[in-house]
Amino acid sequence: MAATRACLLALVVALTFVFMEGRMTAAPSSAGSLVQRRREVRSLLRRLNKPPVASIQSSDGDVIDCVHISKQPAFDHPLLKNHNIQMRPSYNPRGMHHDSNITAHAITQIWHQNSTCPENTIPIRRTKEEDVLRANSIRRFGKKMPRSIPHLNPTNDTDTPNVLRGHQHAVASAQYDKCYGTKSTFNLWKPWIARGNDFSLTQFWITGGSYNGNSLNTIEVGWQVYPNLYSDSNTRLFIYWTRDAYQTTGCYNLLCSGFIQTSNQITIGGSISPISTYGGTQYDIDILVWKDRAGGNWWLQVGGDYVGYWPSSIFSYLEDSASTIMWGGEVFSPDAGQTSTHMGSGHFPNEGFGKASHIKNIQVVDSSNCLNPPSNVGLITEQNNYYNVQSDTYGDWGTYIYYGGPGNNHNCP
Repeated sequence: MAATRACLLALVVALTFVFMEGRMTAAPSSAGSLVQRRREVRSLLRRLNKPPVASIQSSDGDVIDCVHISKQPAFDHPLLKNHNIQMRPSYNPRGMHHDSNITAHAITQIWHQNSTCPENTIPIRRTKEEDVLRANSIRRFGKKMPRSIPHLNPTNDTDTPNVLRGHQHAVASAQYDKCYGTKSTFNLWKPWIARGNDFSLTQFWITGGSYNGNSLNTIEVGWQVYPNLYSDSNTRLFIYWTRDAYQTTGCYNLLCSGFIQTSNQITIGGSISPISTYGGTQYDIDILVWKDRAGGNWWLQVGGDYVGYWPSSIFSYLEDSASTIMWGGEVFSPDAGQTSTHMGSGHFPNEGFGKASHIKNIQVVDSSNCLNPPSNVGLITEQNNYYNVQSDTYGDWGTYIYYGGPGNNHNCP
């Protein structure tokens, strides 16, 4: 018996030694991985955060770096090393539809309260170490997941694979042989985000190509609430682009090379203020993207400001023209189960003006560089008891949609 106890004691001691030895050898490996990850993060930050001429501390927590226009991240792109900056578009689209009966309310960015960037600089939201560390991987920081665009399916087609991937949409779409841009007026809201990794956005998509062979090209602009990217729940102006169906190219805002900014007034990724209130004052923002017929660049205009452009050379299909344009909302939630994250105002389209979110004055740029109402508008939503969309045409609003919803709610199965 004593011998048995001695053997058991020796076995316990031996196992304890093995366990502790494993802990001791594993710790340096784990610490080494953390050191390597931080080294990679700081390398990325050096690429993204260019030396500023001046810096502005915004009251929303952002630091806005005023970077010389020739030193911006765009020129890290191999196709743009010797690019000559185009400061203004050569031609503007004709035939803009303006809303004449509703008083426009001034929209600003929060950092404007503190200062402005000098001439020949552009404002860039500084990326912080904690921003990158929140990402699932350093390589995918600032990038959408593949298969992020709505499929052109009938309304309420629950078989779409986007449902399984966590993306849900409520959008209008129009298809063309060739088109060259779009303009629309976006109603501004601050949707509630139910889960930390969720986002909610309102945007338009200008696209060419397809997922087949990863040939999809997109230009995307709108507003979003995305705590995991920005570390807050502010409503922010954003852009996105890709030329390979979100695989490796493209990014949000200026988090990679590609988009060339010319404006010293607008921060891409900056907070927008004020926003609409349910049953109260409504705030809108005009956004226009079109292909300049002289230089071929895709120009972005926000309000009255020329913000900058995507050079056509960074695309394949969009180097020539687009074939599909979509307008509406998207909610993404990577976690299992239906989210309660709001889209738009968080209310369904049937509630109407001041309660449901809208996009109005929807127009498409044709081959003659004229803005016209979209034709044969289709509606896309994966599950309309969570988020829905309605479209119509009326007076000063032109073609418009109401869209959005509360996500998971008591009317859902």
